Amino acid sequence: MTGGPGVLFDVDGTLVDSNYLHTLAWSRALREGGHQVAMNVIHRLVGMGGDQLTERLLGEADDAAVDRWRSNYEQLRAEVTAFPGASELVGALHDAGVRVVLASSSPADHVEAMIDLLGVADVIDAATSSDDADSSKPAPDIFEAALAAGDVDRGRALVVGDSIWDVQAARAAGLATAGVESGGFSRHELTEEGALAVYRHVGDLRQQWRTGPLGQLLP
Repeated sequence: MTGGPGVLFDVDGTLVDSNYLHTLAWSRALREGGHQVAMNVIHRLVGMGGDQLTERLLGEADDAAVDRWRSNYEQLRAEVTAFPGASELVGALHDAGVRVVLASSSPADHVEAMIDLLGVADVIDAATSSDDADSSKPAPDIFEAALAAGDVDRGRALVVGDSIWDVQAARAAGLATAGVESGGFSRHELTEEGALAVYRHVGDLRQQWRTGPLGQLLP
């Protein structure tokens, strides 16, 4: 058996409070392209890749809209905050001998900024970005890349994410998921999609991780 036990963390909406800023950035980007889309509709798709999001909303992938989203989001990025308990949870897992990979499909510079914000550069084993996946969530590519990058044993891995797209992508990779409600999806939605356990936020998970699915990963 190769690799070790590990946790693959989605980042946006899971470790950092950014989903509603992404929603606002997408709303502005779409309006600038002449499309009026309600923000509650956009929010339901945050967590999947921009190519798939625009295809769902506009009927086709729109690279120009993705570029406008990036420009708008970068104006909002200073407002992103780390969820209380996020850094502590990552550190606790690392100290317990569990591999930690930030399995993000955001652009590489966004991922680097979130690592700095969380202050976890010394306690993670790897991180992924959009450069590491051919297809975005709910395709499994980013989690496949995270398993390889962190040398994580697939049979002893767990995804932590905030959206149904995380659960779907994890399932496609043959991985189980623990969910958090902090991205805007409810406990009911995440459970119905297949999450093993659902927590209000990573702060709750930090307090209870040894008694839930994460605790079963202990070497």
